[in-house]
Amino acid sequence: MFENLQDRFGDVLNNLRGQGRLTEDNIKETLRQVRMALLEADVSLPVVRQFVEEVREKALGETVTRSLTPGQVLIKIVNDELVKLMGEVNAQLDLTAQPPAVVLMAGLQGSGKTTSVAKLARWLQEKQGKTVMVVSCDVYRPAAIAQLKTVAGEVGAEFFPSTPDQQPVEIATRALEAARKHFKDVLIVDTAGRLHVDAAMMAEIQAIHAALKPVETLFVVDAMTGQDAANTAKAFNEALPLTGVVLTKTDGDARGGAALSIRQITGRPIKFLGTGEKTTALEPFYPDRVASRILGMGDVVSLVEEVQHKVDKDQADRLAKKLKKGKEFDLIDFKAQLDQMVSMGGMMGLLEKLPGMNQLPEHVKNQSGDREITKLIAIINSMTPHERRFPAVIKGSRKRRIALGSGTQVQDVNRLLKQFAQMQKMFKKVKSGGMAKMMRSMQGRMPGGFPPGGGFPPGGMPPGGFPM
Repeated sequence: MFENLQDRFGDVLNNLRGQGRLTEDNIKETLRQVRMALLEADVSLPVVRQFVEEVREKALGETVTRSLTPGQVLIKIVNDELVKLMGEVNAQLDLTAQPPAVVLMAGLQGSGKTTSVAKLARWLQEKQGKTVMVVSCDVYRPAAIAQLKTVAGEVGAEFFPSTPDQQPVEIATRALEAARKHFKDVLIVDTAGRLHVDAAMMAEIQAIHAALKPVETLFVVDAMTGQDAANTAKAFNEALPLTGVVLTKTDGDARGGAALSIRQITGRPIKFLGTGEKTTALEPFYPDRVASRILGMGDVVSLVEEVQHKVDKDQADRLAKKLKKGKEFDLIDFKAQLDQMVSMGGMMGLLEKLPGMNQLPEHVKNQSGDREITKLIAIINSMTPHERRFPAVIKGSRKRRIALGSGTQVQDVNRLLKQFAQMQKMFKKVKSGGMAKMMRSMQGRMPGGFPPGGGFPPGGMPPGGFPM
């Protein structure tokens, strides 16, 4: 998300850095470029006008003109205004109600409501320690109820059964009664997709809302619809008292216009971002972190949180003990590191949260892409258990068989073995001389010093599974 905006803002702000003096003319030119960048990102025109005006007002003040580093001060102003535009702080779910707290999900058809219900249920269980029941009031879409039953099973949430011949309000009230009897903390209610201009459907969801009195009414909207997402959310908010927005499919949205427009247009905060198809791909929305990423300053806080949550500590401990006993790092360990990287969103998912990564050349991004990691995993999967434990036996005929079995070339197998050998050396240095030697050996290998043709940095992954 925000790739286009990152690139444009990167160019604009790089011109500012290091300027000894800012004048009204070059501030005007900078703001013209900022305006164009936001419009190209499909941010709503009234939002763009107000944003640019706010930045201009502060930029022409004494703080900037008298500063020793006016370019840096102006960048901070842009950052602060982006944060303000998106809502200042993370708007958390308000579940302070007598259990079960009801969360009602509304939105258009195809916006990803049902998947978002499962993602939210998983997040509440894993992050908040809540017990969750889910129910579908969508009696119109074929297999909608069955879909929710399936995804609820995946995330371990209790599913309340319903049938297409029931009335949505009846389903909702029965589910609420069942959630009380089963002592559930949260009931999440999935509803049918509807247009705000459909009076009968809007009356139906208003009736469900009146019957349940939910503590949270979340509008689920597709990020790729840009400023239309904000306009639709506004229309729904006028008919239904929304408490927040879930922005889905952000992994497919390179512009980011919806995220920058929704709060200003609707007055309602974005509470969650859907970042992929998996039920783990849901993250709380932090305006300050998003602003930092847009301006190319990374999001190290989210990266650390992600690593702490997703790194398999038991696996890391086993690898550390194995190395301590003098055993060799083998391809089984190497694959475990790759799998862990995939679970954390892949190499690019990690890199994009680091400061300055948007400045990496395109060929470096391609080399470190998730496709390369997938290829490496496929190659290792094509090996026998003996070959994974003793990679030295992999010679000519074995390489050809492995390449054929993984749908790759012999050169790819050679490249993997070369990277693996480099990782083996790194782990030997950790064992014999500690972290200092390892860090010295890795100097110059990080962006943009990735090896030609490599899948990821030869420094690879340390025992915890986090890229150094």
